[in-house]
Amino acid sequence: MIGILFLNNFSLDAQIIKKNIPDKLVVLTFDDGPASHYSVVAPLLKKYGHTATFFVCEFPPNYADSSLYMNWRQIHQLHLMGFEIANHTKDHIPAGKVEKEKLIEQVSYIEDQCDAYNIPPPSTFAYPGYNLSLAAIKTLEDKSYYLARAGGSRAYDALTDHPMIIPSWATNNENKEEIMEALQQAKDGKIVILTLHGVPDIEHPWVDTNVNLFEYYLKYLKDHNYTTIRFKDLEQYIDVQKAGEEINIDLSKKYKND
Repeated sequence: MIGILFLNNFSLDAQIIKKNIPDKLVVLTFDDGPASHYSVVAPLLKKYGHTATFFVCEFPPNYADSSLYMNWRQIHQLHLMGFEIANHTKDHIPAGKVEKEKLIEQVSYIEDQCDAYNIPPPSTFAYPGYNLSLAAIKTLEDKSYYLARAGGSRAYDALTDHPMIIPSWATNNENKEEIMEALQQAKDGKIVILTLHGVPDIEHPWVDTNVNLFEYYLKYLKDHNYTTIRFKDLEQYIDVQKAGEEINIDLSKKYKND
C-alpha cells in the first residue's frame, strides 16, 4: 500500500513539474506602477542582468501625476526591454471583496490598455493588498489567467501551492534580514517570489525600498549565481494547468504580508 502511494505521488510530481526546478530560482515582481519602476528599477535590473514582472495599475487618486506613477508609454518601454507587464486591476481594488462584474471591468481595463499600447495580453495577476477569495480566483480563471500572486512570506512549493495563489515576500526598508533569510529558501524545489513597490515609493513610504538596499539585493543575486525569471516564466518549470486541476485551493494558509 505504501509503495502504491509512493508511485502515485511520484506520478503526480512528474505531471506537475515539467523540468527540474533549480536551486536559487527567484521571481522579482513589482507592484502599483510607481514612477521609479521606469526611472530607477528597470535600469538597475538591466545593469545586473535580471528580469522581472511589473504588475501595473492606475493607482487612484493621483495616477495622472507623472512624478508619482508611470504612464502607459513608459510601461510600453518596459515591455520592449523584455519585462513582463501583468495585471493588478485598474484602480488597485480588493479583488476578493468586489462583485464579479466589477472585477471583470477592472481586469479588462488593463487588458485593453495593453492592447492599445501593443503590449501582449496579460496572463498573470497580483491581488491588490493580497485580498482574494474563491470567487475572485474563479473569475480570473474564467478570464484565462493561470498564475496569480498573493503574499504570505513563504516560499512557493509547486506541488502544494495552487498556481492561482502563489505566496511571496514583500520588501521594505526595515526587513533586509528577513529577505536575506528568504532567499536561502530557494532550494529543494522551492521558488522564492519577492514583491517590491517603489524604489523609492514616494506616495506609499511604508512599502518603500530605498535605492541602495534594492541595488544590494540585485548585486547579491548576481554575485551568488541566482537565476531570476519573470512570473509567467514559472510555466517553463510547472504544468500550471495540471497543478490547477490537482492541487486544492487552500484559503486557510497565510496569503498576506503583515
